[in-house]
Amino acid sequence: MAKDNNTEVKELLNAGVHFGHLTRKWNPNMAPYIYMERNGIHIINLYKTAAKIQEAGEALKKIAASGRKILFVATKKQAKDIVAEKAKSVNMPYITERWPGGMLTNFVTIRKAVKKMATIDRMKQDGTFMTLSKKERLQVDRLRAKLEKNLGSIGEMSRLPAALFVVDTTREHIAVAEAIKLNIPIFAMVDTNCDPRVIDYVIPSNDDASKSIDKIMTAVADAVKEGLSERKAGKESAEKAKAEKQAPVETKETEEAAPVKEAAAVTEETAAPKKEAAPKKAAAPKKAATKKAAPKKAAPAKKAVKEEEATKEEE
Repeated sequence: MAKDNNTEVKELLNAGVHFGHLTRKWNPNMAPYIYMERNGIHIINLYKTAAKIQEAGEALKKIAASGRKILFVATKKQAKDIVAEKAKSVNMPYITERWPGGMLTNFVTIRKAVKKMATIDRMKQDGTFMTLSKKERLQVDRLRAKLEKNLGSIGEMSRLPAALFVVDTTREHIAVAEAIKLNIPIFAMVDTNCDPRVIDYVIPSNDDASKSIDKIMTAVADAVKEGLSERKAGKESAEKAKAEKQAPVETKETEEAAPVKEAAAVTEETAAPKKEAAPKKAAAPKKAATKKAAPKKAAPAKKAVKEEEATKEEE
């Protein structure tokens, strides 16, 4: 375990995560995370950074596994593209342009702006957009582009995020203030010039170098991916268990139906000979009747012959 920790620290060192700000710009509250001072620059303790990355990763994994969203915020030039790329890879919302004031505290209004984008898209699809004049079409296109730039990444975020991940809390102080007001947990890359007291999950690291940001964001994205894969596996196992519960019910029904079918077949077989025997018994008396009827017809004929012979004798 210690070896793994050492290798992680070595990777962080190679990425330049240990470089802090100038000593004259430091925040005294960051003292527990500072290892030493060299050439007027504070050096961050990477062992503490590695431990904090692990702690934050566990918390992010749980949030992702619960199916809730994590909003990534980074408007500085070095972090924009990296954060956008990592957030897209885990299908999470992100803000990389200007932070719109009231993004969290006035979320209803922000949702209205997002819906406006959807209505413009619908207008283009059903053909009503073409009924507008050329000037109106240009204005609508400009509005759509502006909304897409500022709010396009949060188009699928229908409710407040479960957590906020911030790069450089000093620059994104408005976002941090809004999250604190709404009791939304904050995860952040905190440099030596930032105040760690307002952050729930502090990751002491260099928030200016793109290599450092990329390293931390990769670790965070991996933790979120693990949480999402756990959620997916849990769903699949639940569906499987549900299917298995339904299967025995169906087999019981078929087993119960089988003896009923067999009993019906037996009754049909027993009923068949009775039907065949009935005509045989009925046919027997008819034949007997025809045999007995023949001598009755012959008797009057013999009497007539005897009477004729008697009359002849008398004559």
